[in-house]
Amino acid sequence: MVFLFLMEKFMKMGGLLFLLLGVVPLALGGGHDYVQALTKSILFFEAQRSGYLPGNQRVKWRGNSGLLDGKASGVDLVGGYYDAGDNVKFGLPMAFTVTMMSWSILEYGSQMSSSGELGHAMDAVKWGTDYLIKAHPQPHVLYGEVGDGNTDHYCWQRPEDMTTSRSAYRIDQNNPGSDLAGETAAAMAAASIVFRRANPAYSRELLTHAHQLFDFADKYRGKYDSSISVAQKYYRSVSGYADELLWAAAWLYKATNQEYYLNYLGENGDALGGTGWAMTEFGWDVKYAGVQTLVAKLLMGGKAGEHSSVFGKYQEKAEMFMCSCMGKGYHNVQRTPGGLIYQQRWNNLQFVTSASFLLTVYSDYLTSARKDLRCSTGSVAPSELLAFAKSQVDYVLGDNPRATSYMVGYGNNYPQQVHHRGSSIVSVKVNPSFVSCRGGYATWFSRKASDPNLLTGAIVGGPDAYDNFADHRDNYEQTEPATYNNAPLLGVLARLHGGHSGSNQLLPVEIPHVAKPIAVQPKPKASPTASAAPIAIDQKATASWVANGKTYYRYSAVVTNKSGKTMKNLNLWVSKLYGPLWGLTKNVNGGSYGFPTWVSSLPAGKSIEFVYIHSAPIADVSVSSYTLA
Repeated sequence: MVFLFLMEKFMKMGGLLFLLLGVVPLALGGGHDYVQALTKSILFFEAQRSGYLPGNQRVKWRGNSGLLDGKASGVDLVGGYYDAGDNVKFGLPMAFTVTMMSWSILEYGSQMSSSGELGHAMDAVKWGTDYLIKAHPQPHVLYGEVGDGNTDHYCWQRPEDMTTSRSAYRIDQNNPGSDLAGETAAAMAAASIVFRRANPAYSRELLTHAHQLFDFADKYRGKYDSSISVAQKYYRSVSGYADELLWAAAWLYKATNQEYYLNYLGENGDALGGTGWAMTEFGWDVKYAGVQTLVAKLLMGGKAGEHSSVFGKYQEKAEMFMCSCMGKGYHNVQRTPGGLIYQQRWNNLQFVTSASFLLTVYSDYLTSARKDLRCSTGSVAPSELLAFAKSQVDYVLGDNPRATSYMVGYGNNYPQQVHHRGSSIVSVKVNPSFVSCRGGYATWFSRKASDPNLLTGAIVGGPDAYDNFADHRDNYEQTEPATYNNAPLLGVLARLHGGHSGSNQLLPVEIPHVAKPIAVQPKPKASPTASAAPIAIDQKATASWVANGKTYYRYSAVVTNKSGKTMKNLNLWVSKLYGPLWGLTKNVNGGSYGFPTWVSSLPAGKSIEFVYIHSAPIADVSVSSYTLA
């Protein structure tokens, strides 16, 4: 886990401590395989999974873990993600991770689809939201931590072996945590948009939790680490909860179009700091730059209503963040001699990936609005924001003075001794012998050899202020990864690979109340199936809308097992598909799809549904293979 390095925090709630050091430009790198980097970055989340692992788990060296989480408290808290290199489940950074993965999908889902990674990205979101739903068993109760850092750090064990405390810690109306509840509301709201068309019932469930959590956060105000004090040493809420209240409101407005949340942003912008704080940092603690970016998009899209003046102040602060990152503001972010954004020595890359994401989306927002960024040094074209974000990502991938890739498994020179319990100890699948609490330190932590398990896609903490990096397992400041390092990077990598399509096919921008109707839909046609297969495939168009002058259709396909036996290992071949598909898992061989991750078999007479969106007639779906049991 990445401890909070308080001495280097730039923010003091009585004022801002800006970094006033010089800026060294970094030439744009080239030749990186952004699709490969995206694939690996998503794969990292599978290595961080807690709970019962699914049959299609791709990180094979991991096993089931944390199977009794929550039992002592009478609640099922099995699942979710370990935050970093340890075995604790911290709710605040986990929820932020889910929010940022969802935002990445909402902005660049079509680009992810073109690279074959949209399904994996959505699976990663759902693994997080499934847990967050469990952690919210009552409207005003939210579990924010399982395990504790003190006992966990005393041991060096695989998740599959851990003998440390699995105590569960919660917030409620008597022990509030508005920051934790607000961030979780934001995660649920953002994810509800991701699943709105692919899984409408699940989307509605997420939105119900989001509404309840926002009400909880707003009505019973307080910092979560005052209620869950064991989190203070690890994920202390220095910025308080005001930013999360605005952040949650912004996401709930995006998910619902309800005026209540728009008015909340307008009426509370001054009191909660949205119009006042000019930030140089965006991450799991400080959300102001994120909410300011979202509100700026509303303003540029003509959706501010009566709050245009207040929203203009939000946008001013959003643009101050962008300018400071690019070295074009009054107060600029420090950079290393190699050109990397530098905030602090402990896990600095979390701020690099999050800033790169905001720069990327804001570049696209400006392009769509046909505007430039306004900095103290003059106007900056949207393309310059994207170019700078690209330079930061390229640095992470190896275009730096050390020629080191800080993504494990990408390139030829990447960290070999990652500060990560699971990757540093031989897999339980290879050697199931129990690894004891202290024995893990003696046998595995102190090894000078490379990790026995490759933590593919992990973004480690990264270099220091002078581009130096020491690849040692005990150098946790630089070699420990975290889920929130990777989450913002998904969107940037997808954008760098796929370009800017103007709007994501996943859903219309800002979700209009009523989609523009059309008079004619494509004529349905029967989908070919294998003649001998006891499988029925029924397809129909269920919705249509016009975006950017193009008509899109949502198709529903219902696959029914007509045999008298349970069907397993079903593979469907889908051709003439020109858009994203949800509800099936894409196989490695292109157009072939299998059961979704949450389905292992299809009983006799039962059906599964998948959906896809494109601006074309119904796709051809045929049965490739299956087994009956």
